[in-house]
Amino acid sequence: MKMARTILICIIVIAFLWVIVFFGFTPTGRTVWNNYTHSLHKADDATLYETRKQVEDTCRSMQASYEADRLVYEQYKDSDNEEKQSWAEQAKMRANKTATSYNEYILKNTYVWEENIPPDLSSELPYLE
Repeated sequence: MKMARTILICIIVIAFLWVIVFFGFTPTGRTVWNNYTHSLHKADDATLYETRKQVEDTCRSMQASYEADRLVYEQYKDSDNEEKQSWAEQAKMRANKTATSYNEYILKNTYVWEENIPPDLSSELPYLE
């Protein structure tokens, strides 16, 4: 009986060490572990209200900034005044930079909405020509 208990403990210890080595030091084990933790993180982010609120607030803020710069551009782009034309060009550059950032941000965070973006958020901001 004592011998069987010792053998069982040895088997458990060997199995435990094998699991540690497999998941800690082999490429296949690390891949399995990383995929598992990534899936958990993705599920948490998709279901946590705080994450969703942060992403939505960031999108709304970027949209507001874009819209303000777009309006300045539209207002001054055809002006006869050089200074006002300069304002328009600067606003256009800011709006296009915001559009680029926004579009990348939306792509990186689509999993938060599961392809169902809130109606007040655009799926993409257009570039000003």
